[in-house]
Amino acid sequence: MTGAYKILPHYTYDEYVKWEGKWELIDGIPHAMSPMPRPEHQALAGNLHAEMRAAIKESNCNCTVYQPIDYKVTDDTVLNPDLLIVCSPITKAFLDFAPELVVEILSPATALKDRHTKFEIYQQQRIPYYLIVDIDKKSVEIFHWKEGSYQLQNHPEKEPFAFSFSNCSFSVLFASIWS
Repeated sequence: MTGAYKILPHYTYDEYVKWEGKWELIDGIPHAMSPMPRPEHQALAGNLHAEMRAAIKESNCNCTVYQPIDYKVTDDTVLNPDLLIVCSPITKAFLDFAPELVVEILSPATALKDRHTKFEIYQQQRIPYYLIVDIDKKSVEIFHWKEGSYQLQNHPEKEPFAFSFSNCSFSVLFASIWS
């Protein structure tokens, strides 16, 4: 008796850019980015964007905070982090190099992917900081690339956390993003 052979589709960036709607592409497999994020998710993303942008501006860093843009990791993997910081010019219609920091805000539809699949991809790309924000727990987990892997940073949320990368240092008080 033989088992059924599964044939899975395998897509690339060239096909991805033609799709309607919001998608991510991971190892050639499409992942729908729907339903749209909850209002709490959007408000939190806006607050975090504003805090990070103000901190970067105050520190005179030459970095930019982006809300979802295409981060083309490979030809068959394209991610859309909720927030990211880039300190070099983006010269294409997508980001094709590792950002300095990525943020994923957990939602019921994406939590497993954010904590496992994307965690591994970001770690393999050696992105200096990966933040996982949990709306329900009102917590921010900060993973810092050190010694070949991500290390969870302990920090009291009522104190600013200092980020340092690419000739840029700034601090963010995460307690202020929840209001």
